Amino acid sequence: MVRGAAATTPRMADVARLAGVSQQTVSRVVNGKTNVTPEVRERVERAIQQLRYHPNVAARALAGNRAMNVGVVALGMPLHANTAMLYGITEEDWDHGYGTSVITIEKVSGPRLREAVQHHLAAGVAGIVLLTSLAAAEEAIGDLKTSVPVVLFGPEGDDRPGVLSLDEASGGALATRHLLELGHDTVWYISGRSDWTTDRGRREGWSNELRRAGRVVPPVLPSDWTAASGYEAGLRIAADPSITAVFASNDDVALGACKALADRGVRVPEDVSIVGFNDVPFAEYFRPGLTTVRLDFFEVGRVCAREVIANIAGERRTDRALPEHSLVVRASTAPPPASPGRSAS
Repeated sequence: MVRGAAATTPRMADVARLAGVSQQTVSRVVNGKTNVTPEVRERVERAIQQLRYHPNVAARALAGNRAMNVGVVALGMPLHANTAMLYGITEEDWDHGYGTSVITIEKVSGPRLREAVQHHLAAGVAGIVLLTSLAAAEEAIGDLKTSVPVVLFGPEGDDRPGVLSLDEASGGALATRHLLELGHDTVWYISGRSDWTTDRGRREGWSNELRRAGRVVPPVLPSDWTAASGYEAGLRIAADPSITAVFASNDDVALGACKALADRGVRVPEDVSIVGFNDVPFAEYFRPGLTTVRLDFFEVGRVCAREVIANIAGERRTDRALPEHSLVVRASTAPPPASPGRSAS
């Protein structure tokens, strides 16, 4: 037998009374609407915290005749960019009262992408974020009839609602320019998976920067984004004394390449300079610390979520800007060796 009176679950009306506002204002704050002054928002949030009020998500969904969940389709590879974007999406969704359902797939195109989107639609999500390219999405789901907003990545200049442009080429150019400015004759590129638009963009930035500088564009060294494939590329670099500068498509690949060079007695950066991409949290702890191109993928995820939530509400966002790339210079890059060539091991 329970002694004493049962605690009363706080209601929206209780929050409104404590904050001195209407229930409609509390609803606007809970639903992440922007037409509330900062002072009023702070009072409402303070009242919510004091009363330990938890919005009834199911009731809100029924009242709005829509689900309170955003579906995400992401690549299943354990890469920093994917993980950071997912964190950003879930945080932004949560801030606006939405849950997040994630389906991971191995390839960005093909039947699995279509099946994943169909699964989200069958589950009744309010919107979908595809962490893939416009081309891959249109190929896989172009004829699907979707009644919910879909957000994905497209080429520069595509300003349609739901299409965001991530300028990977500028990051590739930034890395290449840094190595050329150090005095290297040319820069070799270790790719990611060639079927990904992220790799195509970084490769394009690399090759265009070399052409602008009137330099030779070397053959691409393939990888699949993993450290193991970067190690294989590193062995090829170690065997070619003419290579003094390398741009790796991500930091995992750069890590593998650095290990291969060390195993073959080739020094970084005295013999070969290496630039990575992404600035993973452990990049500064490489030996030597890795020069890399930084992109705030957590914020990229938040922008994706804000876009889909705005589309769900029938709003056309004007602030669709994604973070810009920046170069983080550490100890893995230096001018080329004074004497050209080295002893191949």
